Amino acid sequence: MTVLTCTNSQNSRKEENALRATSAATIGVGAAAAVVVGALVQATGAGSAGTGLGAALSMSVPAEYRPLIEEAGNACPDVSPNLLAALITQESGFNPKAQSPAGAQGIAQFMPSTWESHGIDGNNDGKRDVWDPEDAIPSSAKYLCTVAEEVKDVPGDRQSNMLAAYNAGSGRVIAAGGVPKIDETQNYVRSINALAKQPGGGKTATGTQAEAAVNVAKGEIGTPYSWGGGNANGASRGSCCSPNGSSGSSITGFDCSGLVLYAYAQAGITLPRTAAAQFAASEPVTPGQMRPGDLVFYGSSAASIHHVGIYVGGGWIINAPKPGTNVRYDPMDMMSDLYSVARPVPSKEI
Repeated sequence: MTVLTCTNSQNSRKEENALRATSAATIGVGAAAAVVVGALVQATGAGSAGTGLGAALSMSVPAEYRPLIEEAGNACPDVSPNLLAALITQESGFNPKAQSPAGAQGIAQFMPSTWESHGIDGNNDGKRDVWDPEDAIPSSAKYLCTVAEEVKDVPGDRQSNMLAAYNAGSGRVIAAGGVPKIDETQNYVRSINALAKQPGGGKTATGTQAEAAVNVAKGEIGTPYSWGGGNANGASRGSCCSPNGSSGSSITGFDCSGLVLYAYAQAGITLPRTAAAQFAASEPVTPGQMRPGDLVFYGSSAASIHHVGIYVGGGWIINAPKPGTNVRYDPMDMMSDLYSVARPVPSKEI
């Protein structure tokens, strides 16, 4: 499955075990977009990502899974409850029935072959069931510990290497000497680290800042789309090339995340460059709490987010849609894979 971001194309999975599927089932968005968003919004709270045995869980997770996360999250020194909670949030949004197009199954999104070799009977009921969170969650922690040991001698950040190995396989991390240059894997690692490490009680963008960002974006209506274009200073020439071969190198304008980056920079908030990283630098909003200035993200998982727009109210966004178009208004159900709506967090560590 090939996943595209608005500035980078992702590598496709060529082998079942080469890259673990991280996407939950895509959910279509109908005319009642705001209602559907409520169901898609991730209920992830803030917390520190302490590592080592005895670390506490400070992230918000569904109550029925909290004891499992707290126990399994202390399986080895390289895993913490917050890290495990962030990984499960990324993999399935705590949906025990999740199944990806690539065949990954259950709350921890194990591929069948990986489950066969690494799944455990976590609740001692005599069977290993990938669809049972009481088996899948401790299996996920055990597998994290396993790959952490496999890549322990690889240079770089130990936690990032472990997450990359969980996603892409230990062999690829060892061969690359660290997190491999695979867009999906790099976004996966960045997103989980950011979610697990986000400070408790972090303040999101104020209403004044959000309003300022919306006004800046409105001022760019009609500006050409430019692949890779846009920075904190405004429209810029982009780069080559989009998946369909379109180059922004001769076009002064914005791509989707470039427009968001610029709009929020003018409001005093610094955001990362790509849509997936911007999601990691934001707090998902609770159902019914959407407001103008919130960011609307599209993709099948946090790691595969490929588009972002700025919510302006009434089910509409401002965005830079694709090559050959201009910055414009679009309904927020413009794409069927609406993933989440989130609010930027100033100075959030990424």
